[in-house]
Amino acid sequence: MATSDKLIQVQDLKKYYNGDQIKALDGVSVDINRGDVMVIIGPSGSGKSTFLRSLNLLEVPTSGSIIFEGTDITKKKGPDGKKLNIDLHRQKMGMVFQHFNLFPHKTILQNMTLAPIKVKGVPQAEAEAKARDLLDRVGLADRADAYPIQLSGGQKQRVAIVRALAMEPDVMLFDEPTSALDPEMVGEVLDVMKKLARQGMTMVVVTHEMGFAREVGNRVLFMDDGKILEQGSPDEIFNHPQNPRLKDFLSKVL
Repeated sequence: MATSDKLIQVQDLKKYYNGDQIKALDGVSVDINRGDVMVIIGPSGSGKSTFLRSLNLLEVPTSGSIIFEGTDITKKKGPDGKKLNIDLHRQKMGMVFQHFNLFPHKTILQNMTLAPIKVKGVPQAEAEAKARDLLDRVGLADRADAYPIQLSGGQKQRVAIVRALAMEPDVMLFDEPTSALDPEMVGEVLDVMKKLARQGMTMVVVTHEMGFAREVGNRVLFMDDGKILEQGSPDEIFNHPQNPRLKDFLSKVL
């Protein structure tokens, strides 16, 4: 692919704790292209979430580089020599966590409009109109004036997704977005993510939902011990795995 198709280039990313005794990430290199739905699978403690959280520097890597839209965001200065404003880059990366992180004292509409108004300077009426449109798209138009405590877990996670979308990001990062949900609520959140993928949103998803990885991902990474041990299409990963550790993992989760 041409360089312009590469949204994020990760080069030899390392994250060590306790000196170099714990290697959460141990030399990860991968390109994430525009329009990719990259799904990251692997056992607990394999480095999946550390990798995802490193992409917007919620985890600061020990070494390596992350080039996002042409700028190495791990550097102190940008290409123009000025101090790098990481928050400007984070605005273009939507993040959805296991837990919803909604403000309990604010309505759903207020939760959704806070960042566009405060961070991007969007006029309140415009931000509210956009928020209501997004809520309508995920079947929650009637919940705009409700408070988080009045919503189910699945509804809260759908709000968390559209709240991130309200900032009009270039990529969406999902850190096990369904793992804290009751099983019957998982489907409604995955349906929203499937719609996003069909609309061409670039997504990086850490998940234990193998069905989603198979059906929606166009690229699957298998991580263990802080390394990418295998990557490929869903067909290659699930139907023709090569790495013995991947074969063992799939035998236990499928």
